[in-house]
Amino acid sequence: MKKIFSIISAAVCTAALTSAFTSVQFSVSAADGEKVYGTMNIPYADFYKAEIDDAYEVDAVSSATTKGKWGMNGKGEIVEGTYNNGNGTILGVNFPVEASADDVDALKEKYGFTVLDSKPTAYKEVSLSGDTLSVSKLVDTDGEQTVDGSATVSTNSYYGDYQIKVTGYPENTVLYGVIVNTKEDDHYAMRHLENIWRNGSYAWSAGIKTVEYHGNHVSYEDYESSKGKTVTSVTFITLDGYTTVNVGEQYLPIRFAGEVKADDASAGTGRTALSITGFPEDYKKVITADEGLNVTETEISYTDAKPGKYNVNVEDENGKYAPMTAQFILSTDDVPVKFADGKLTTADGFTDDDKANFLKNLATVDINDTSYKATGSKAIKLFKEDGSIDFDVTVSDAKVFENNGTYNITLNSTGYNAPYSFEVKNDVQNTTATTTAKTTKTTTKTAKTTTSASNSPKTGVNGMAFPVAVLTLAGATAFVLRKKND
Repeated sequence: MKKIFSIISAAVCTAALTSAFTSVQFSVSAADGEKVYGTMNIPYADFYKAEIDDAYEVDAVSSATTKGKWGMNGKGEIVEGTYNNGNGTILGVNFPVEASADDVDALKEKYGFTVLDSKPTAYKEVSLSGDTLSVSKLVDTDGEQTVDGSATVSTNSYYGDYQIKVTGYPENTVLYGVIVNTKEDDHYAMRHLENIWRNGSYAWSAGIKTVEYHGNHVSYEDYESSKGKTVTSVTFITLDGYTTVNVGEQYLPIRFAGEVKADDASAGTGRTALSITGFPEDYKKVITADEGLNVTETEISYTDAKPGKYNVNVEDENGKYAPMTAQFILSTDDVPVKFADGKLTTADGFTDDDKANFLKNLATVDINDTSYKATGSKAIKLFKEDGSIDFDVTVSDAKVFENNGTYNITLNSTGYNAPYSFEVKNDVQNTTATTTAKTTKTTTKTAKTTTSASNSPKTGVNGMAFPVAVLTLAGATAFVLRKKND
């Protein structure tokens, strides 16, 4: 009899545990009408709707397809906190919500609702009426945080017409939403990759630059009105609620479809044409150029100018309109360097300044079939101070000269029409070098790869649902406990 009782007790316990886990996973423990907390996929349009007083419908990001970054939404990755359609479009964010128990099953089916075991710090209230989803303004149980910061505005961005870099923004956390606020009471919603970038930088198009750095078309219709407005604060939405950073008054100079163009020309002494077109009538031009150049509205002249890239700038004296810049190249067929006796030195007939200018303008270094950038934070540092090759050099933690043997090296410098090529032999016993100067640049390479720095905003699709209820509970608990300092 005792044995039978033990078996029955074990069965009851097992059934009770199964029921408990099932109630956690499917929220069947909540009575009809009770509130249930969870996370779910919220489309951008619904996420921002109440935040910006229905000013406009925020689109999904369909152009953020560069190198699959739209799918990098795991913990710590570039678009953490987002979800996508699996085919290059970021649809919105996965965020905590409060819902009626009556809606849980439909929300689970339509929006990937996953129950949490406790009330989150910040959430949105959601409800369903047929197929219509209603999403509230953020409920921040800790209260909105307001801090003083600063910002700088650029009208020369790779990613649109305006880029604002903010200091004082919440760091070491996931940004689910960013809203740029103006003195004129306009509010502009930012989306991941197209608008939200890393290190406090946020960019958007106002209708002038509509194709960004990687060739993607960017949305601009809802941002056109930002031209000429003054940004006063930026609001950030995280799992901890609102943080609004006051940035003073940052004017957005009016962008327009004008053009400044300077023709390339030969280095040394000469002149080149400059054209300034499409400027507003009330644009009061102030024209400047790099040191050593003389400039008018139609021409740039120079004396003893070295090869390289130069700039001419046009600014509005009144500050109403955005400045514009043109770049042009002064070039030469000369090659002022040579590789001899194991070192890169000054070629015969040239000065050390000529050599230094060649290296200052170095753009890429080709080593066998791989091209390395020679500028930026991940630039290859090929030469030691004495001009010898650093055979221990690494790029992105990968050793460039991995094996012993002969390496073909080509130096490509901006403003120098002919690249300079030579061979070196990497040998732990004896390093030798032979030199061959090329007069024309090789334009075709087989299986060529490029190592470069990446400029590119941080915040995931729901994790894969585990069939075991215990893992579901653990994952949901971790989501709630995750703070900006984790």
